Amino acid sequence: MIAHPLYFALLPAVFILYHLAHFIGHILFTRHALRHVPGPHPSSLLWGEEWLLYYSTPGAHYVRWHRQYGKVFKFTGAFGHQVLSITDPRAIKYILSEAIFDFPKPKGVRAWFKATLGEGILWVEGREAHERQRRVLAPALSQSSVRNLIPVFYETSTKLASQWIKLIDNNELNEAEIEVTKWAGRFALDTVGRAAFSYDFDSLSGGPHALAESMDGLTNNENKASSFYMRALFWIFPSILSIGDKGEMIRKSKKELGDIASQMWKDAKIAGDANDKNLMSTILRAEANLSAHKMNEAELVAQMRTTISAAFEPVSAIVAWTLYELALNVHLQNELREEISAAGLGDPSYDDLTLKLPLLDAVLREVLRLHPPILENHHEAAETISVPLSEPIPGTLDTHLVIPKGTILEIPVNVVQTDPNVWGPDAEIFRPKRWLERQKQGIRSEREILAFSEGPRSCIGKTFALCEVKALVVTLIRQFSFACPYEIEPFQSFVIRPRIKGQGPSSLPLVVRKI
Repeated sequence: MIAHPLYFALLPAVFILYHLAHFIGHILFTRHALRHVPGPHPSSLLWGEEWLLYYSTPGAHYVRWHRQYGKVFKFTGAFGHQVLSITDPRAIKYILSEAIFDFPKPKGVRAWFKATLGEGILWVEGREAHERQRRVLAPALSQSSVRNLIPVFYETSTKLASQWIKLIDNNELNEAEIEVTKWAGRFALDTVGRAAFSYDFDSLSGGPHALAESMDGLTNNENKASSFYMRALFWIFPSILSIGDKGEMIRKSKKELGDIASQMWKDAKIAGDANDKNLMSTILRAEANLSAHKMNEAELVAQMRTTISAAFEPVSAIVAWTLYELALNVHLQNELREEISAAGLGDPSYDDLTLKLPLLDAVLREVLRLHPPILENHHEAAETISVPLSEPIPGTLDTHLVIPKGTILEIPVNVVQTDPNVWGPDAEIFRPKRWLERQKQGIRSEREILAFSEGPRSCIGKTFALCEVKALVVTLIRQFSFACPYEIEPFQSFVIRPRIKGQGPSSLPLVVRKI
């Protein structure tokens, strides 16, 4: 029997109408289920609060709304979909630790990671699949492995410092204005290449570098309207990531990083050095273990892309914000130099960096508290689920919140980490010594820093990142002083980046002087 031509003509329309009806039905059901949850009226019928959030100081409206509505509120995204914002400590513990695999990343976030990196550990969901990938990566990023990588951190730190000395020596004033965000990204890229893969990207040589520029350009243009539309819509239409110039940029960046990762993997197999303690050697050993589940080359390349990208964006942002805060406080710079000098250390070891430099540790913790690289921790309810709360939603007596299947929720890290009930009335002020005071008083809240998330899906590269930034700060603070002659503001990229107020892409020009 031959189908009527009209059948094929109507099939796309039926498909579209079905999905449209499903989308509208989900929105109406979610609105009804969350009708008792307070929140602002949408400022736009089409975009909800997306426009307001995107073009405002990152996180500012979350602070205002949580003060107004409490620890749980709802707001409207594009085309009317509902988003829950949660700072309730009991709910956060449940979502991130106790029931994390019931709250996967939203489909749009997973689509972003798949489009840019492949099916690596940031994309994968499900307990078994995630734990399998984590077992391959975790040993190379453990405390014992990072301990052996400290010399590499100093090598790349010294290389960056040498480039800055050249820039200063070209001036007659013993100082130079240096665009720090560019160098922070290149430091992060070279460090992960050398430490994780025994590969030298050589991006700190000072000249143009295609990979560094491609990775930076992928997210460092978020002031553009096209980036807003993509960010607003990918939550509900993930396929938008493949459209237009932005989609082409995503594909180009993924291919460039993938080509390099494939070559690194082939070179490593030829060299056959599985006795080292870096990530590449760990993967080689896993590959040689016949009893282990083997990953194909696409999976291996995805893991390598993921490792490089995860070490590039957040670390470069942490470095930039650390140097910015130091540039605002000459006294703090001097105190850090005195602490390092008094410790009588050469290049501090792992134990020195973690145990013998408390002010340095406090500075970095305070940077992470006030400038978390990832502003929002996003999840989605895989099924309709009841989440425990530490206190009822205002106007109710219920200490549980039923979240409908498919609802997107976000944990605003900046709100949690500037809660005056935890941090005091100066919670929004950069004051590293609060950490020394808290330690002396024996104060440790259950959740001090969420910048690396927590629970089974917390960042496995946390120790690696903290130690490489500390090694860099030690190297730079010994040789340079910093000052900031511009007004700097945060802006929303993939991570929260600094920029000169009112400008477009990331920018942090500091006056760097040899001492």
